[in-house]
Amino acid sequence: MSLLDRINANPLPFAQLLGIEFIMVEEDALSARMTIRPELCTLGDIGHGGAIMSFADTLGAAAAFVTLPPEAKGTTTVESKTNFVAAAPAGATVIGRTSLVHRGKRTSIWQTLVATEEGKLVALTVQTQMTL
Repeated sequence: MSLLDRINANPLPFAQLLGIEFIMVEEDALSARMTIRPELCTLGDIGHGGAIMSFADTLGAAAAFVTLPPEAKGTTTVESKTNFVAAAPAGATVIGRTSLVHRGKRTSIWQTLVATEEGKLVALTVQTQMTL
């Protein structure tokens, strides 16, 4: 089973709610897309920061999940920090690209860049995942 198949075989209910579509998964990287629907927006038809952060957190968690050692029970986010760079308007599709920064025995650190399909950077998230 490929890593992408492994994620799709274990769908996260919250990822489904957000409308996240995983498009690429490798050992140390992952990409997905999400459309900024009106219900994910603030006033003014701009993607809500919480929706963007949730998108990035889900990608980091999914990347950590598919690379867990066989004896692990799961993974959880223990720290996450997001810098917002630009807005994503309603109707835009954002692409998240997550890459491994560090993997230790109990934790891994992931960086996610969220950008519009046109390549405009929206946010940068760095998070730490703990292996359970």
